[in-house]
Amino acid sequence: MVYKPSTKQHQRENWNKIKGTYSWNSETDYQLHPEEYKVGKGEQGVLLCEPYKSEILPHWRFKDASVAEISSAKIFELFQAYLEKKDFVGADMARKFLQMGYTRARRYANHAGGKKYDLQSGEELPRAPEDPVKAESAAIFYKKWQAAENHALYKGMKQDWKKNYG
Repeated sequence: MVYKPSTKQHQRENWNKIKGTYSWNSETDYQLHPEEYKVGKGEQGVLLCEPYKSEILPHWRFKDASVAEISSAKIFELFQAYLEKKDFVGADMARKFLQMGYTRARRYANHAGGKKYDLQSGEELPRAPEDPVKAESAAIFYKKWQAAENHALYKGMKQDWKKNYG
């Protein structure tokens, strides 16, 4: 029998190879050193950037529509507060949590228990019948995410940030 590393082992090996060059660092205080922050793609860095992660994560929930409504409203409120303080990093992190609310709720809507991949083979599991509760949660987060993404002040700050810091 030939030994075949699991997907998790591959991920761990790949992470160990790139973590020194990864744009986000859990040791950095991005409020004190915002110039170290990179926008990245999608939700990248969302669970690494402190102190924002600790400020936003406790409000991030998508169990059902009522929970998603409260959660997304609170995170959007934080997004607006960061913008008022001209804190782009905080606003971008709040936007990432709204996006992650959408993507995770969609995953749970499409895959029972949120399990998208087989742990042994790494193959994508077939979609389950859509969970309407999670689909509704996803739709709620999607609206807030798009409102954040299309906010005029945020768009301008994001463009400036990418030009100046990457």
